[in-house]
Amino acid sequence: MRDCILHNPRCSKSRETVKLLQERGIELPVIEYLQTPPTKAELAEICKLLDVKPLQLVRTKEALFAELGLSKDNGFSDAQWLAVLAEHPKLLERPIVIYKGRAALGRPPEKVLDLL
Repeated sequence: MRDCILHNPRCSKSRETVKLLQERGIELPVIEYLQTPPTKAELAEICKLLDVKPLQLVRTKEALFAELGLSKDNGFSDAQWLAVLAEHPKLLERPIVIYKGRAALGRPPEKVLDLL
């Protein structure tokens, strides 16, 4: 996956991460993932870069999670969680920065500095 920031402009952590990178002279393409959601394949690649299971990228405290009747203990496979994230990008943890073949979740925003 190419260098970018998966960003939600309404999220303070996402905005802080973009600002943090800009202050260090790192200008990456910003993808507003709610308008341009990542595909299942892209999400799988992101999980691989982050070395996490898809469930670890799911915002389980988001109201939509409960509205959809989802549960962390529902026995979904990784492929099923990837499908949920692809269909409901609002459930994706953010921001995610991909830089030079590595990735970091900006929670807290300073975690992305490990990529520099």
